[in-house]
Amino acid sequence: MALDTSIPVLIIDDYQTMLRIVRNLLRRIGFTDVDEARDGREALEKLNERPYGLVISDWNMAPMTGYELVQQVRAHPILQKLPFIMVTAEARPENVIAAKQAGVDNYIVKPFSAETLRAKVSTVLGFPVSAKVPTV
Repeated sequence: MALDTSIPVLIIDDYQTMLRIVRNLLRRIGFTDVDEARDGREALEKLNERPYGLVISDWNMAPMTGYELVQQVRAHPILQKLPFIMVTAEARPENVIAAKQAGVDNYIVKPFSAETLRAKVSTVLGFPVSAKVPTV
């Protein structure tokens, strides 16, 4: 079974450059339905407006962090099973443990490649990585 790249994806980061990078990486692996939010509060608004198949969120944002966002998502009866990947520059083991305990499905440390993103998304969505990402 191939990775379903038609699902809507919500990416959250307070840096426009990082949003653009993640969007481009998602595009390289085939995702076309990608929405953006600048922080956890804006993300919650978007999550209440339409269903998403995947969330990819930065950890460090204000006024609501990605860590606080995943806690809110996991506490929500409709959103609690939504696949959630945390992206951060923090590679300390205690941060990875805290993110897992909060309910993230996977964790990506910046910087990362399209192939790393594809592998993490495939793992989270339960589909095998079936092909190499084409180079651009």
